[in-house]
Amino acid sequence: MKVSGGLSKKEFAVYSVPLHAMQLSLNLEDQEEEPPSQGAKPLFSIVQSANKTQLKTSVLEMPAKHRVLKMSPRCREFRNRFFPGVNDAQWSDWRWQVQNRIRDLATVRRMVQLTTEEEKALELAGEMLPMGVTPHYMGLVAPTDPDQGIRRSVIPTVYEMRRCPGEADDPLGEEHQSPVPGLVHRYPDRVLLLATDFCSTYCRYCTRSRVVGHGAITPNTRRLRMIFDYIRKTPQIRDVLISGGDPLTLSDDRLEFILSNLRAIPHVEVIRIGTKIPAVLPQRVTPQLVRMLRKYHPLWMSLHFTHPDECCYETAKACGMLADAGIPLGSQTVLLKGINDNADVMLNLVHALMKMRVKPYYLYQCDPISGSEHFRTPVSTGVDIIRHLRGFTSGYAVPTYVIDAPGGGGKIPISPDYVQEKDAQGNLHLTNYEGKCFQYPDYVAE
Repeated sequence: MKVSGGLSKKEFAVYSVPLHAMQLSLNLEDQEEEPPSQGAKPLFSIVQSANKTQLKTSVLEMPAKHRVLKMSPRCREFRNRFFPGVNDAQWSDWRWQVQNRIRDLATVRRMVQLTTEEEKALELAGEMLPMGVTPHYMGLVAPTDPDQGIRRSVIPTVYEMRRCPGEADDPLGEEHQSPVPGLVHRYPDRVLLLATDFCSTYCRYCTRSRVVGHGAITPNTRRLRMIFDYIRKTPQIRDVLISGGDPLTLSDDRLEFILSNLRAIPHVEVIRIGTKIPAVLPQRVTPQLVRMLRKYHPLWMSLHFTHPDECCYETAKACGMLADAGIPLGSQTVLLKGINDNADVMLNLVHALMKMRVKPYYLYQCDPISGSEHFRTPVSTGVDIIRHLRGFTSGYAVPTYVIDAPGGGGKIPISPDYVQEKDAQGNLHLTNYEGKCFQYPDYVAE
């Protein structure tokens, strides 16, 4: 059975916020804070039976009072045109955004002048990565420019159906490094916990497109407890990255269930969350969410950003709330042909991130997933971009360019070579960002 926007009741229960989030009335244009909830009942309840623990979910029917967020002009214009009956409070509600994702050809055709390649892909979607875009993010899509970065990253084309040499459904070999379903243990001291396979918006170049959006990974208690048990019995694990899908699409209660269980394991020192929510669904970052998150420090976040057009008012506000909660923010950007493979575009992106208090962390070479050839650039393009950033902006704004080695080899940093040679006298010959040559006495006197 489906609720509004095509989301099933089961999905809606898992990806909706708890009861007390529906009882609060506030206006967050100036002071985005709300009083603590009193006697709130969790959306999820654990029921013990003779043989198993099962998760009960329900859609809570009650009047909801919501915060109202300031909107960027572009998103407001989009909403007024395509959702004229939706008020500010509804648009500001992340649950409404999830329920009303743009997912089908007829709706996209109404909002965007589709190319033949886009329309054909939507007609033949089949078993490929589903399309799903939040109304907020669709408001940032250029309706008449098929080459716009945001548009290319979320609207499919027929090129996704073309498989090229070297591509694979699981190029990073995650399935072979998974001791427990939904857990990847690649590095000795850290693990990747896949909390869900659901995203509010699907990126067309997703490295987990083999599972994302198909309901293969759900945040059920039994699977999560298996993961907690494995981590508890593996004392060398000190760092856990929660990803998916997007873990911030879970309810506050469900996310806190994961965080509290991890924090209860003595040898888990650091918890990280990987998410694209601030870019695609900034309405999800609520005062209640950040108040819950800051209970589990040290907590870090890796945010996925692709293009400077994503850095609108709403996104800057969401990042500011997370930073104010003491959460260090780092960005992870995938290098994509025709989207951000230009030094000027990348410079604008890293500067926009810095203004939002997000440190550019990684620049990834696009993984060779099946159907990704039209997104991938030569590695030399990434090296040139780093060369044009280093020295021309602050070091904080320069990400580390990496290739996530196919087959599970992990991240391998790639950078320009500034060392020319070492002469017989022990002098190191170096080239700086301007191409000028310098010498450094790289020897120790005896």
